[in-house]
Amino acid sequence: MDLLREKNEMQEWSRAMKRAGKRVALVPTMGSLHAGHLSLVQRAKQLADVVGDLNKLQPFCVDVVFNPHDLYVRDANQSGTRLLESTTKSLQQAPNETIDDKRELNLKRQEGGHGHETWVRVEKLELPLCGRSRPGFFRGVATVVTKLFHIIEPDVALFERKDYQQWRVICRMVRDLDFAIEIIGCDLQREEDGLAMSSRNVYLSSAERLQALLVKQEITSASGRVDYIEMSEQESLRPLQFVDCLAVLCVAAWFGRVRLIDNIELEPSQPQ
Repeated sequence: MDLLREKNEMQEWSRAMKRAGKRVALVPTMGSLHAGHLSLVQRAKQLADVVGDLNKLQPFCVDVVFNPHDLYVRDANQSGTRLLESTTKSLQQAPNETIDDKRELNLKRQEGGHGHETWVRVEKLELPLCGRSRPGFFRGVATVVTKLFHIIEPDVALFERKDYQQWRVICRMVRDLDFAIEIIGCDLQREEDGLAMSSRNVYLSSAERLQALLVKQEITSASGRVDYIEMSEQESLRPLQFVDCLAVLCVAAWFGRVRLIDNIELEPSQPQ
């Protein structure tokens, strides 16, 4: 297992793979890997079997981003070092990957005291759903992912559709900015009891977990503090009153101090 800590190391590694006729798959994460993340890694391996040279396997990269400016909210008590150690341990069961430790990637203070001034925005898709209660969040997502794409130069990148709005934002950004990258949206993975897999689940008390299960089992009866429940068209995320096209029902709710999201994709019923 290779661990790369510098951006130039990652670029050199990726370009060397391309010169060797191999493709690179990227699985972006924030560390604290769970089985849902590992399913993305396994899917990456399926996509990265034989391309060009039948005797060579495609490499793939698991990226770990630690954000010092909280573009993503993570546990303040979980240090970057411990997250990286946990990620490395989880991935030991899936050998041949490269971990790209981007601890200083995002919004790093530049020499001379100048902060980060350049942002990528997907202006309409960032506004509804989670964007209403987390203004600026998807601006950070789009900027960070753009930086990763430029540094790693993957041929394919895999995202779980649990973060449905994030996935759609990235798909639109890739389309609009002509990134030559295939974006794969993978199925949401659930725990045995039906709860959507999330790194935040470990912070739920037993009582909060039982409440959170209602998001999947009976979405309208969830006893958490609901942020939103909204039905939208899948690609544009425009609000819908009726399921007359491919739709997605998205929910976000607070259980104690833990904010969880979930979604169910819907299809219009066929006329009898």
